[in-house]
Amino acid sequence: MAPVTERAPLGVLDFQDAVYGPITYDIASLLRDAFISWEEEFIIDVTVRYWEKARKAGLLGAHSASGWGEDFGEFYRAVEWMGLQRHLKVAGIFARLTLRDGKPKYLADAPRFMGYIRATASRYRQLGPLLKMLDPIEGTEPVTGFAYGRM
Repeated sequence: MAPVTERAPLGVLDFQDAVYGPITYDIASLLRDAFISWEEEFIIDVTVRYWEKARKAGLLGAHSASGWGEDFGEFYRAVEWMGLQRHLKVAGIFARLTLRDGKPKYLADAPRFMGYIRATASRYRQLGPLLKMLDPIEGTEPVTGFAYGRM
């Protein structure tokens, strides 16, 4: 993962269609980019700050539909799942660009977003079937076995 430095290249925020959407979308988009990786500690720190500001603005309070104002863990899970949805979309787009459009250069970034997909799916039991589906596609073997005694 690339460290954040003062000499980092200038970035561009693309607001795309600037539509109203889930509060988790922007933070997931910024911190789980298909082309830049951040350290997990940095991601959590920025996400906590975002969550706190959203709470103070009344966007996550007890009266909001999400109810995430009281539980950062639930909010963070929602951010991770939003990022997962985005990366599954990116995987499909990059596959189309490679297979249909003959632009394989995008595959160089595939390990990054596939890493995001695997990391998120590994953290949540409900996403286990997704990992089982990805293993044969990527040609990987799931880690299985038993451990006895102390780990």
